[in-house]
Amino acid sequence: MCGIVGYIGKKNAAEILLDGLKRLEYRGYDSSGIASVEKGCIKTLRAVGKIKNLTKAVSSEKFSGNLGIGHIRWATHGKPSEENAHPHTDCKNKIVVVHNGIIENYRKLKSELTSSGHKFASETDTEVIVHLIEENYSGDLLSAVKNTIPKLHGAYALGIVSGDDPDLLIGTRFEAPLVVGIGDNEFFLASDIPAVLTYTRKFIFLEDGDIVEIRKNGYKIFDKGGKKCDRKVHVVEWDPLMAEKSGYRHFMLKEIFEQPQVIEDTFRGRITIENIDEFLTEIAMTRRNIQDINKISIVACGTSYHTGLIGKFLFESLTGILTDVDIGSEFRYRDFIVDNKTLIITISQSGETADTIAPLREAKKYGCRTLSICNVMGSTITRESSSTLYTRCGPEIGVASTKAFTGQLAAIYLLAVYFGLIKGRITKTSAIKFIDSFIQIPRDILIILNKEKEIISLAKKYYKKFDFLYLGRGLNYPIALEGALKLKEISYIHAEGYPAGEMKHGPIALIDERMPVVCIATKGKIYNKILSNIEEVKAREGIVIAVATEGDKMIKEKADHVIYVPETEEILYPILNIIPLQLLAYHIGVLRGCDVDQPRNLAKSVTVE
Repeated sequence: MCGIVGYIGKKNAAEILLDGLKRLEYRGYDSSGIASVEKGCIKTLRAVGKIKNLTKAVSSEKFSGNLGIGHIRWATHGKPSEENAHPHTDCKNKIVVVHNGIIENYRKLKSELTSSGHKFASETDTEVIVHLIEENYSGDLLSAVKNTIPKLHGAYALGIVSGDDPDLLIGTRFEAPLVVGIGDNEFFLASDIPAVLTYTRKFIFLEDGDIVEIRKNGYKIFDKGGKKCDRKVHVVEWDPLMAEKSGYRHFMLKEIFEQPQVIEDTFRGRITIENIDEFLTEIAMTRRNIQDINKISIVACGTSYHTGLIGKFLFESLTGILTDVDIGSEFRYRDFIVDNKTLIITISQSGETADTIAPLREAKKYGCRTLSICNVMGSTITRESSSTLYTRCGPEIGVASTKAFTGQLAAIYLLAVYFGLIKGRITKTSAIKFIDSFIQIPRDILIILNKEKEIISLAKKYYKKFDFLYLGRGLNYPIALEGALKLKEISYIHAEGYPAGEMKHGPIALIDERMPVVCIATKGKIYNKILSNIEEVKAREGIVIAVATEGDKMIKEKADHVIYVPETEEILYPILNIIPLQLLAYHIGVLRGCDVDQPRNLAKSVTVE
């Protein structure tokens, strides 16, 4: 996830670009840059690290142009470096581009362009775009962009300028956000409204395939068919905090609804079945490293621990590697049974969780290889691990983790499939089948999110209850734990997650006509077992709320309420099943008048023991 901003008007473009990038910093951590058109020439400045480094660099330069584009980067192709930072220019330094998204066919395009004589200066997928525009350019930048776009496969939001036309800013998007801000004799491009809300409250939300041509005296929009069209101008009445929430009442709700994009961002550019050696290359582990692993120990805390429990199922099923899961605060104080063929996987949203960092450091003393799954680039866990697989969630402001959890799940699914391929436990054919299903998950989540009104109705029935029980089996047991955790975190209702088969070993004593029992009952090889557990609940007059597979009529006869999720591969259900449980917890918390973004006694990152 990256952020882009563009400006054309009468003011100093560099100052506005820097201000916009500061407001977009949550979209990228590793580098940034701006380009300004100065007397017919392109002046570019880039810096590695946070935006303050670019600001310092710009302060020692003289920028006076009134047209420019800027970018803040979260690396997907190419390591964080000045060469890989945006903006990127063509061979003649006449055309410059910034990009949010991933160009999936960039290798093929790069090969063709290199054969045609183009010289590349970076490792990024983005650079092919500017060279393609150069290839199509014959004096008309808009025509060159129109001829380039059909060749790009993937997601993109682009800002484009040229030194040959100092009165033209072009933007275009496909499956990545881009807005046009309309000011007083000035115009803006941005990934998000907050970037330029200081300057205007009038915005156009570009649609997929749109190309906008912006000049100082106005703009034109062309749809995906190339026809000139009108798009509604929206007046945004947000205060700055509301702008950050994108109109959602709470950060938590915003982050729940961001999950389709998070999962898509996490798998984009990482899946290359045709060449296994290019699958997840960023984790810096050779085939030999992976083949030598005879044990995996996953260490995490809280929600990340629940990710680890699902990881245990995945690694043992897909790789055949014995896998343990430990809570960080417990693992660090017991005897280690590890060696140099043990892989320690630490999972942390922030990368600063003290109880996860300590066992990581201890394991390294035993010669273990270490791998972190983390959301924050440059955090302690990522710096101290042998390898890192980043989730691409952007900042998670809500204390109760939602999108970080599904981002971690997406990452650990990819990791397990990759290891399974290297270990020879799964075939390329079965991996492709899994990935085809996995790619549908963001759309499946959108279907579930559209059931929000149904879930609100359910929340209104039960928000005054004092206790909930969550039951799941197999891969869905960790989802029962996570669903219960979400409810108690933000509503202060007592909730417990249990393996459904353990219910009769104690928890069944709690069930009566006042007890809501959330049963995760999607289709799978132990579906009939969970049905039996539901019947046991009903025999004690418990209230059953079931999460089930779309089209399952049998469950309707046994449960009081059913929330349906789309059908998918059995192994993928956890990533769908948590979504309605997040929404249910959120709306119960809101109805109880709780501060769902900042629950009492909780912090976003636990950096002390």
